[in-house]
Amino acid sequence: MKKKQQYEGKIEKVLFPNKGIAVTPEGERAVVKNTLPGQTVSFVVNKARNGKYEGRLVEVLRKAENELAEPLCPHFGTCGGCTYQNLSYEDQLKLKERQLQELFTPVLSKSGRKFDQVFQGIKPSPDVFGYRNKMEFSFGDTFKDGPLALGMHRRGSFYDIVNVEHCRIVDGDYRKILVSVRDFFGEKKIPFYHRLRHEGYLRHLLVRKASATGEILVDLITTSQVETFREEELLQEFADKLKALPLDGKLAGILHTRNDSVADVVKNEGTQVLFGDDFFFEHLLGLKFKITPFSFFQTNSLGAEVLYDLAREFIGDTAKESTVFDLYSGTGTIAQMLAPAAGKVIGVEIVEEAVLAARENAGLNHLDNCEFIAGDVLKVLDEIRDKPDFIVLDPPRDGIHPKALSKIIRYGVERMVYISCKPTSLVRDLEVLLGSGYEVVRMGGVDMFPGTGHVETVCLLSKLHSDQHIEVELQMDELDLTAAESKATYEEIKDYVLEHTGLKVSNLYIAQVKEKCGIIERVNYNLPKSENARQPKCPPEKEAAIREALEHFRMI
Repeated sequence: MKKKQQYEGKIEKVLFPNKGIAVTPEGERAVVKNTLPGQTVSFVVNKARNGKYEGRLVEVLRKAENELAEPLCPHFGTCGGCTYQNLSYEDQLKLKERQLQELFTPVLSKSGRKFDQVFQGIKPSPDVFGYRNKMEFSFGDTFKDGPLALGMHRRGSFYDIVNVEHCRIVDGDYRKILVSVRDFFGEKKIPFYHRLRHEGYLRHLLVRKASATGEILVDLITTSQVETFREEELLQEFADKLKALPLDGKLAGILHTRNDSVADVVKNEGTQVLFGDDFFFEHLLGLKFKITPFSFFQTNSLGAEVLYDLAREFIGDTAKESTVFDLYSGTGTIAQMLAPAAGKVIGVEIVEEAVLAARENAGLNHLDNCEFIAGDVLKVLDEIRDKPDFIVLDPPRDGIHPKALSKIIRYGVERMVYISCKPTSLVRDLEVLLGSGYEVVRMGGVDMFPGTGHVETVCLLSKLHSDQHIEVELQMDELDLTAAESKATYEEIKDYVLEHTGLKVSNLYIAQVKEKCGIIERVNYNLPKSENARQPKCPPEKEAAIREALEHFRMI
C-alpha cells in the first residue's frame, strides 16, 4: 500500500474502540475507523509505517448484513459524537463483547483462565436514548462564513459544527434549549469564537439535567470580547428567553462563564449566576449529590447505578470494622456507597475540586467515616498510615502509574475491584497484577454510552495463596516514568493540541513547556544533537496550547 492511494477492502473485524480492519482483495490490511464488520469500503491510506497502514474512510460500498437500513439518529455520519447508531442496540452489545473478548483473552490465558469462565456479559444501559445528563455543545458554522450553528463537531473536522437539534442521546429539553439558544444569538448576529483568529464571543453551551429531579442547569461559555454589543442587556434577554421555554424539567439555574483560553475546551475562568442557583441535587443509589456545572459526575445517571451495583456485587460483604481504600475516588460516589458497610473509607483523588465536592456530599449523606485526601495516589500512599483490607481502583482512562501499582500490590489485600473506562489500560495493568500473585475471579461490562464505542469494565481480583506465578516482562524505562509522564504521551498531547486549537507542535516544544511547568523528564528528552546546537523556542501561542493540554491531562 502507498500513502494517498485509494483502495477497497472488506472489514474483517472492529477492534476496540473503533478500529476497523480492512482487508483488500490482495490480502493487505489497514485500520479504517468508523466502519462495521462485514462492510465493503473504499479508503485512502493516510499513514504508513513499518508495514502498518491507516486509512480514511471514503465510502461504504456495501453495507454489513446486520447494518440498519437507516441510522437511529438523523445526524449520524456527519456528527462526530456517535459511532454505532447504524446498529441495533442488541448488535452494539454483541460487538462490544467481542471486542472485550479479543482484548482480555491473551492476558487471562497467562493465568490459565478463559474469558468465558470469568466474564458475565455486558449489562445494558437502562435508557438507550436520552440517557445523558450533561452535554457540551459548541458554537460555530457548518461551512465557512455560514449561519450560526450550535451542536457537535463534524466527524473528522476541527472547525465545522453540525446542528444536532434531533440528537437522540439527550432528551427533548436539551433539544428545545439548543434550538432556542442558537436562534436567539443567530438573530442578534452575535459572533462565535473563531478558533484560528481567536476572535468572537460565543464558545460553548453546557447543559446538565438531573435524572432524579428533572432540574436543569444551563451555562453559556463565552470570551470577554464584548466591544460590539451591550453584554449585560444581551445576557438578561438570553436568560428571559430560556425561562419562557415550555420544558418538561425545571430550570434550577442559568449561568454565564468566561473562558479566554486558546484551547477549544470548556474552562471556568469566572462564573456569574443570571438566574436561580449554580447547582442542583442528583440522587444515586439512595445517596444525594450536589452537582455544579463543572462537577465530575457520571454522564449517564441510570447507567451509573447499574455500574455501581455491579461493583457492589463484586465487592460483596465487608467487615464492619474493615478499612477500604477508594483510589482515584473522584467525587467519592463509590466511597460513600461502601461507607455504611465499612469501618472507614479513605478516598484519594488528585483533583482538589473533586475532593472538596466529595467531602461536601459525604456531609449531605451524614457519613462520618469517609476521609478524602487530595493528591497523587503515587505520593499519597506513602503518607497514609492506615492499611487497607480492601481496595477499589477507578483510575482515569490511561490506567494506573506503574510505580503506584507496585505500591498497591505491596499491601497484599485479599481482594480488590478495578473499574475501568478504557479496557486497553486495564489489560496492561492486569499483566502486572496477574504477575504479582492475583487472579481474575469475575469480570463484567456496563454499557454506559449506547451508540458510541465506549464500554466500562469491572474486574474482581483475588490474591492467590500458592507458589504459582506468571512471568511478565517489563521494560525498566517504563517503570521509570514520572507521575506526570504517565498521564499522556507526547503523541496524545500533540493530538489534543491539534484537535482543540488546529496547531501542530513538536516534541521539543512540549518538552520545553514541561520543563517550565516543573515536570521532570527522563534522560535524553529535549537534548540537542550537539552541545553548541541552537534550539528553536516554543512560540507563545503554542506554549499556551500545550499548557492547556497538560492541564487537560492533569499533568499540571
